[in-house]
Amino acid sequence: MKSLGNEIRRRFPRLTMSLVMAFIFWIVNLYVPQTMRGIMVSGLDFIGVEFLVWIVTLVIMYVFLVRALSDALVLGNILTDILVKRLGIKEELSPKRAFRDFIIIIIVILVAFAVFPILNQVENFGSILTNITTYISLGIILILIYDIGRILYRIIEQKAESVADRLVKMAEKH
Repeated sequence: MKSLGNEIRRRFPRLTMSLVMAFIFWIVNLYVPQTMRGIMVSGLDFIGVEFLVWIVTLVIMYVFLVRALSDALVLGNILTDILVKRLGIKEELSPKRAFRDFIIIIIVILVAFAVFPILNQVENFGSILTNITTYISLGIILILIYDIGRILYRIIEQKAESVADRLVKMAEKH
């Protein structure tokens, strides 16, 4: 339990700071590139400073988001283990996998919505790319929901069989 505590103490502040930094770079990405409109990079007449600053801040923001996602997944696994033990569920991988599938669904939705504005800015193909992203995200989500349903079905089936066995034993006693 001590190692879990250390892991939480290490990961939670890092998750918080990564999210704060991602938010700061998102704000920078919204306002700073606009102030550099019209400035050109010497030697690269087709690329403006506005575009370069936009790309750099966007990449930095996504680096912090990936780092936050990594920490969130580790913390999610730890919290899942704790929650599963508190609920009295035996150490099966199925409930953990169902909860992880749920977390992945949330992540897929967040990533899809984060990518939409970027894809919309692509000339001539923006709407096609957002539609493709929507359908891929929907496919992933449907597969994960099916997996969660299968896992829950198995768990409920096992619990129902256990209750039926207890009822049979009670009926045989009387």
